[in-house]
Amino acid sequence: MNNKLNWIDKDTSELKEKGLFKNIKTIESAIDAEIIIDGKKLLNFCSNNYLGFANKEELKKSAIKAIEKYGVGPAAVRTISGTLDLHIKLEKELAKFKKVDAAILFQSGLCANLATIPVLVRPEDVIFSDELNHASIIDGCRLSKAKVIVYKHADPKDLEEKIKENLNFERKLVITDGVFSMDGDIAPLDKIYEVSEKYNCMLMVDDAHGEGVLGKSGRGIVDYFNLHGKVDAEVGTLSKAIGVIGGFVAGKKGIIEILRQKARPFLFSTAMTPADTQAVIEAVNILEKSDEPVKKLWENAKYFKEKMKKLGFDIGSSQTPITPVMLGDAKLAGEFSKKLFEEGVFAVALGYPTVPMGKARIRVMISAVHKKEHLDKALGVFEKVGKQLGVIS
Repeated sequence: MNNKLNWIDKDTSELKEKGLFKNIKTIESAIDAEIIIDGKKLLNFCSNNYLGFANKEELKKSAIKAIEKYGVGPAAVRTISGTLDLHIKLEKELAKFKKVDAAILFQSGLCANLATIPVLVRPEDVIFSDELNHASIIDGCRLSKAKVIVYKHADPKDLEEKIKENLNFERKLVITDGVFSMDGDIAPLDKIYEVSEKYNCMLMVDDAHGEGVLGKSGRGIVDYFNLHGKVDAEVGTLSKAIGVIGGFVAGKKGIIEILRQKARPFLFSTAMTPADTQAVIEAVNILEKSDEPVKKLWENAKYFKEKMKKLGFDIGSSQTPITPVMLGDAKLAGEFSKKLFEEGVFAVALGYPTVPMGKARIRVMISAVHKKEHLDKALGVFEKVGKQLGVIS
């Protein structure tokens, strides 16, 4: 009898042969500048913990207080009996922080994209999507069943040409990441807005890697370009710079209201836990009061990137703390990551399909909690491994 699952062994073998098989590490400590894996202390350079909030004392204390008052979970979707006063408070705080009319919470940034796109457009409508947009945007576009037209990465001129060729749609939606997570470059949102407005297109930005990083106190890419009130929907995550879990959409009142009525993850999945919600409220309050964590993040990023360039590494075209160490070959990237680990630095190799074929890399994620000695130690290890593997001379 034929085994119907034989293909799994074949696919797994192919992944291993190409250096694309993922060996997932298990972390045994809090997420911080240093973590423990397999009982070994390592410098953490692959977390999205931009501001160090994932293990911040104030957030932990707030979460514990919320558990004591509300328990561990709401036990229902928002529209039945799962809406806590904490959820309403956080939505108001996020709207205020992002300088928009209103906001709505989701279970993750991925859920926020899957929720929003199918509400904004129908199968008879059209979406214009940047060719390097995040997988959750791509999946949200697929769910909508709208026509998807991909424009050249961060290219407003190509976007305009594509729109001009497709003006006969009732609803037109332009979607872009704010910060592109693999390369660290920033979308030219000001120019994209001009094109969108010229042709009466809705504009949506996924600011997952912009919040806590760009703009005043980390308000994001809309604040960075001073486009308040001009972007229809800002999708965000609460699991990166904010350090917790969850997602949200911030924007115009009408969009937020229709999402409450039609967004499937909002209607059919249990709401954020009290602990997570309260921890995010605390994080937003910290950023409202001070931009010091954001300044420290950029100070660390500038220092590390300048040193890496001097060592001779190719760090691509990053404009943010995301630092891709471009290696090309997936097997080389895997070996590089393995040797970094042996030397006490945790930085994972990324290959296809996370990045295009032939563009494998080590993506270094800088955090505000990294001290200068952490950065210097990591630089020394990168130099040592880079010379061992012939990446730098």
